[in-house]
Amino acid sequence: MSSTQTRDDAAPGSREPDPQRDERIRGNAKGRPGDRIFRSLSTGSAAFVSVVIAAIGIFLVWRAVPALSRNEANFLTSREWRTVDIGDMAFGVLDLLQVTVLVSLFALVLAMPVALGIAIFLTSYAPSWLKRPLAYVIDLLAAVPSVVYGLWGLLVFGPAIVPFAEWLNSNLGWFPLFASGSGSIAGGGTIFTAGIVLGVMILPVITAVTREVFVQTPTAHIEAALALGATRWEVVKTTVLPFGKSGYISGSMLGLGRALGETMALYLILRTTSEAFSWSLFDGGSTIASKIALGYAEFNNNIQAGAYIAAGLVLFVLTFVVNAAARAVVAGKKD
Repeated sequence: MSSTQTRDDAAPGSREPDPQRDERIRGNAKGRPGDRIFRSLSTGSAAFVSVVIAAIGIFLVWRAVPALSRNEANFLTSREWRTVDIGDMAFGVLDLLQVTVLVSLFALVLAMPVALGIAIFLTSYAPSWLKRPLAYVIDLLAAVPSVVYGLWGLLVFGPAIVPFAEWLNSNLGWFPLFASGSGSIAGGGTIFTAGIVLGVMILPVITAVTREVFVQTPTAHIEAALALGATRWEVVKTTVLPFGKSGYISGSMLGLGRALGETMALYLILRTTSEAFSWSLFDGGSTIASKIALGYAEFNNNIQAGAYIAAGLVLFVLTFVVNAAARAVVAGKKD
């Protein structure tokens, strides 16, 4: 039997590769008008987004430089914020950055395991009649405006969580995170309250991404595990979790980016303070975003506004660092 007959009789999936045929297919695709238009639109969209991001960065630097040139304090290490008199300005972003990082990480630590559990339940345990309604309910949390979360945290959740916060402070106060801070535990305007509310806000983001990735787990992998006698949890542990780990991390980093930029909810919940930040969950203070919202009355002066724009530039860079770290982690998991 000739080699040509062997190739013709073989299954389509076992056909030998033909580089010349593949090159002709690619050449025909490039020559089609629809493909050329789609390729041009895709390239143009990517270039446009890159230009917009670069323009935002250039604008922030341009507007921040005049204020930074008048700053009498170290912008990255100073804790004070004095911008009322443009002839005597001293402002720093240290406390703002620390509060932003702590409240965001606290929210992420609370939201990640809950989101993972919900995603596993929806994809592997929930009955068919419950999956869709429960997924809709979780997704609806993302549609609630942040100002509503802020009012809920300020008027309802904050007072309700005070006894638990006081118990943590009394029994675990020896641990720095639960030590007495600059905020009032009874008042509820602390990082502890704000972090829990923020965790509820980012929960649907992480859950939605994780659920969509877990659903894509190859059916053949699941059926093979079941055929070997694996229990439902063993199937999740050996097939679903390894397959969706990178998506889970990506969703978590997306939620972290959402938390870093949250403004209105934290603006309403957190109580400002003049005391230094001590890395306690019972500290008060302001995040970078909420500080910018608090200082809106000064925006009629370009120099004063430049101080807040400089803080916004730090937040802009921080989000880039988070995204770069997420991509590095996901790439490492794939390798």
